[in-house]
Amino acid sequence: MLKHFLPDQHVKNIFEIDPDGLREKGVKGIITDLDNTLVEWDQPTASPKLIEWFDNMRRNEILITIVSNNNEQRVKAFSDPLQIPFIFQARKPMTRAFNRALKQMGLRKEETVVIGDQLLTDVLGGNRSGFHTILVIPVAQTDGFVTRFNRKVERRILNWFRKQGKLNWED
Repeated sequence: MLKHFLPDQHVKNIFEIDPDGLREKGVKGIITDLDNTLVEWDQPTASPKLIEWFDNMRRNEILITIVSNNNEQRVKAFSDPLQIPFIFQARKPMTRAFNRALKQMGLRKEETVVIGDQLLTDVLGGNRSGFHTILVIPVAQTDGFVTRFNRKVERRILNWFRKQGKLNWED
């Protein structure tokens, strides 16, 4: 069961993910979390650097859908100015929103990656759904109440993986 919490890949931030590397792996789409993956959980808009990252993905024909557990107002306010499709109140790690995003993009699982900052929602949901998962370091050091609890559980899981020799990165 714990294997579902192990990401396929780990990067420091979203900017380490480039379209050339994705295309080499046959990836045509990204399902990404919003809060603490793309921007701080309390940041309403994308930074210029993030806008350029989105534009670079578009130029390289990589589709993106934001899948967030947050409410419609939050996700819509962030996504609409960028013209990025989104799914709100996703109930991750449940698999329904991941599969819905895949269908909206018209892609297969093998052509899509899931990117997020949490093991208990993004990685678990992506792995349970059969996607390649990429864990990023949270962009903010603060979290909402539920996420703070999740981070404590995640640290225990990561420590267990580390002791088993399944991790090859540092926090």
